[in-house]
Amino acid sequence: MTALHAAYEALRLYGLTLPEATEDHPWGETALKVKGKVFVFMSLDEKGLGLSTKLPESNALALELPFAKPTGYGLGKSGWVSARITDEDEDEVPTEMLKAWIEESYRAVAPKKLSALIGVASKAVKTTAQKKTPTQKKTPTQKKTADRR
Repeated sequence: MTALHAAYEALRLYGLTLPEATEDHPWGETALKVKGKVFVFMSLDEKGLGLSTKLPESNALALELPFAKPTGYGLGKSGWVSARITDEDEDEVPTEMLKAWIEESYRAVAPKKLSALIGVASKAVKTTAQKKTPTQKKTPTQKKTADRR
């Protein structure tokens, strides 16, 4: 598996971990949706890895990158950005940045209640871990009592 294939799969799987995300395949591309609305278009072909996301906050910054441009079909006017990572870029696929784009796009498209759920499970785990108190050592008397039982 090439780095582009691995990045494509990592990005697709990441998008599907977002609350109520689903996958569809219109026009031969992979589209990730929430509540029927697309938040990312993805493709992997001989031209490379393609990704289109709605970036209301980081649009201008994203468009400064050499592999990014406004999405066609008038979507660029609404903040959509398309990225094309080619075989030449394969050794440096910015997977973490593209995951951040996917999350930003999800938040822009998803209902606020679903967007609020992102990271809730991991926060709950961290909170639970912080609330755990260290186990206290038993005193010699407690040990003897426990041994008698």
